[in-house]
Amino acid sequence: MITTDIKNKILAAIKANRANYPSDAKHAASLGITTSVYSAVKNGQTDRVLSDANWISIARKLGVSLRGEIEWKVAKTPTFQFITAQLEACQGSGISAIMCDLPNIGKTFTARHYVKTHPNAIYIDCSQVKTKLKLVRKIAGEFGVDSKGRYADVYEDLVYYLRSIENPLIILDEAGDLQYEAFLELKALWNATERCCAWYMMGADGLKEKINRSIECKKVGYTEMLSRYGDRYSKVTPDDGKERQKFLLSQAQIVAKLNAPEGADPGEIARKSGGGLRRVYTEIEKLKRL
Repeated sequence: MITTDIKNKILAAIKANRANYPSDAKHAASLGITTSVYSAVKNGQTDRVLSDANWISIARKLGVSLRGEIEWKVAKTPTFQFITAQLEACQGSGISAIMCDLPNIGKTFTARHYVKTHPNAIYIDCSQVKTKLKLVRKIAGEFGVDSKGRYADVYEDLVYYLRSIENPLIILDEAGDLQYEAFLELKALWNATERCCAWYMMGADGLKEKINRSIECKKVGYTEMLSRYGDRYSKVTPDDGKERQKFLLSQAQIVAKLNAPEGADPGEIARKSGGGLRRVYTEIEKLKRL
C-alpha cells in the first residue's frame, strides 16, 4: 500500500523533474501515464488517479525511495567535478566521450544528479536493457517518445526527436553489459544524430577491455564506435596504487564530512569504508539510525 506521505514525496519529485521536459505531454509520456492523469497528479490529486503499480514505477524512475532514507547532501568530490565538467562539455557541444574507471567512486551518483538538473539529459542503466530493442525503447521512453509501437517507428521517431530538441545528452552507464547488436545500434544512432546529440558512456575497466579486445579481434563496429566517442578513455583515479588509495580515502572523507552526524569522525568513517562511497553511505546510515 502506497501511503499518502510517499505519494506526496513522489509528487514532489514529479514537479522537480518537469523542468527537464519541453511539455507536459512529453513529461507524462516519460512517466508512462496519460496527459489527463498527469494533469490531475500535477494539480495535487493523489487519490484514485494512479494504481500502486504506477506510483511504484514512477518512484523507481525518479529515484524516490519507498522507505525512509537518510538525508544525503551532494559532495563535490574530484569525481563529481570531473564527470560533471565532461557532461557539460559534451552536452554543450554535441560531442561524445567514454569514462572508464574504478567502481564505487561516484560515477553513477554524479550522472543521476546531473540529469536531475539539466534539461534534455537522460540516464540509462544498460545492465537493465542489454538488448538492442530494450535499449532503444528505453531511450525513447525516457525522452517521452512513444516506445511501444513498431520498433522501426520507435527508432525513426527517436532520431527525429533527438534532431529537433536543444542539446540532448544520453548517459549510458554499465555500458559493458550491452550485447553486441546493441553496440552496433548505438553506432547507427550516433551516425543518425551526429552533432545533434551528445553521448556519454560509463563503465569500469571491463568496458575498456571489452572494446579493446573487440577491436583487436577486428569485430565489426568497435573501431568506428570508439572513434565516435573521442578515441580515448577518460579516468579520474591515479594509476599509482598508493596515490589511488589516497585519492579514494580523500573522496570518502569529503563525503563523510558533509553527511555524517554531528560528533562523528569523518576520517574514521573514510578508513572503515576503504575509500568506497557505498560503504561510506552504509556507515553514516548506521550512525544516523542509532
